[in-house]
Amino acid sequence: LAAEAERADSGRLGEALAEYEALEELIGRIVSYAGLIYAGNTADPQRAKLYGDIQEKMTDASAHLLFFALELNLIDDAAIETALAADPAFAHYRPWVLDLRMDKPYQLEDRVEQLFHEKSVTGRGAWNRLFDETMTDLRFDIDGEELTLEPALNRLQHADGEVRRRASEALAATFRKNLRTFTLVTNTLAKDKEISDRWRGFEDIADSRHLANRVERSVVDALDSAVRDAYPRLSHRYYQMKARWLGMEVMNHWDRNAPLPETPQAIIGWDEAKNTVLSAYQRFSPDMAEIARVFFDRNWIDAPVRPGKSPGAFAHPTVPSAHPYVLLNYMGKPRDVMTLAHELGHGVHQVLAAGQGALMASTPLTLAETASVFGEMLTFRSLLDQTTDKRERKAMLAQKVEDMINTVVRQIAFYEFERKVHAERKNGELTSDRLGQFWLEVQAESLGPAIKLRDGYEVFWTYIPHFIHSPFYVYAYAFGDCLVNSLYAVYQNAERGFQEKYFAMLRAGGTKHHSELLAPFGLDATDPAFWQIGLGVIGGLIDELEALDN
Repeated sequence: LAAEAERADSGRLGEALAEYEALEELIGRIVSYAGLIYAGNTADPQRAKLYGDIQEKMTDASAHLLFFALELNLIDDAAIETALAADPAFAHYRPWVLDLRMDKPYQLEDRVEQLFHEKSVTGRGAWNRLFDETMTDLRFDIDGEELTLEPALNRLQHADGEVRRRASEALAATFRKNLRTFTLVTNTLAKDKEISDRWRGFEDIADSRHLANRVERSVVDALDSAVRDAYPRLSHRYYQMKARWLGMEVMNHWDRNAPLPETPQAIIGWDEAKNTVLSAYQRFSPDMAEIARVFFDRNWIDAPVRPGKSPGAFAHPTVPSAHPYVLLNYMGKPRDVMTLAHELGHGVHQVLAAGQGALMASTPLTLAETASVFGEMLTFRSLLDQTTDKRERKAMLAQKVEDMINTVVRQIAFYEFERKVHAERKNGELTSDRLGQFWLEVQAESLGPAIKLRDGYEVFWTYIPHFIHSPFYVYAYAFGDCLVNSLYAVYQNAERGFQEKYFAMLRAGGTKHHSELLAPFGLDATDPAFWQIGLGVIGGLIDELEALDN
């Protein structure tokens, strides 16, 4: 590659990169297929075998491509710039090439990189799979019913406090039975990350995530500090109000997501949820609604709950030559409608960014949550504008505040938990009790005095998949929510042209830094005051709730 860079005007470097992209897309397509089949029923041995076999084969195949990025990064900066100037095909990939070179200081010798890559199947990948299959097999005995994780967690939103208590106790009982496994998985993966970080020379335990997100540590630190400083005026204040609404001096941890007495308890049908989200998208932009509608028309959404299915929800981009898929566990709760809006936001983003190609479509996690949270906000605002009944409005505002607290406050608490775990893991293994202690510390700090953390809650860290699959991912949610709050404020005050700028941001995929993407909106995430705008939106909704309460 160095020789081709010296003959930059030959066009061979651009041709090689295009071939590399095509191979990466082919591998991505195969892995996406196996992963989605597996997610549909992780309890099926045949699907698990297919997924495992494909992972192994594609890891072996991609090992033969490792040299390309490694060699490209060995070329000096001047030669790269000359090649970018002389070869239009190579210049097309400028954002990816320059992005790749940010990894250069942490790049290891070729054979070590190959070893890390090949052992990922039997190392990190195997432990991830163990976690997933363990979670899928868990059953929770609630009132004589054997439930999987999602329906069990759903009981924590039940209107009856006794049902919520029994659900919490059942969750804790099953988590405790499997605590040794979860503790081992957590310790092993934390050590695995420490080894990788140490070899690569990362200073801070979260620096590898910041690099992957293409966001500066100082920006994340500012976000973290701003949110933690806001705990008293956001989560603490809100939960004190909620305790009063529920007729309690102090809520139990299982009451945190309890519905208000004003909250409608009727199940929201799938068609109603679909129309609600599409109507909200339509009001913002017919083009956005049209893209989202395709997901329904072409059956790109797997919505029903069923045994063995992966818990939670996600939008999988697959590869640009295919299309995204959305997985939900839809049970007809208002939050499920917001989850649909969230994941379709991802889907719209993935469709629009696909034009950048396999190497440049993917967006850093900090910005990957922008379209999803914006989709939620559009849906919420649309519903709120149509609501005139004071009690219903209060219930909707409360639910939105809770969702925002879960997205911002709770995720930063998760981030703090991970920081404690990974920092202490450097000194040796953590016991289950120590992990539980860290969990209770960050939860008490973030939730405040209005919520009592009862016995059993110390094991609720065990089911959070982000801790296992993508360490330090969680702050991206808080980043995205605060960013969207600021974006939405710009949208509300914009006379025209916002939609065009918004779509341009989504179409950019991974080709621009967050500073470039936000500049057209007059926003700057490197300014510490930026985070106060987003947090102020949450505070404003709590103010409105207080006014309604009075």
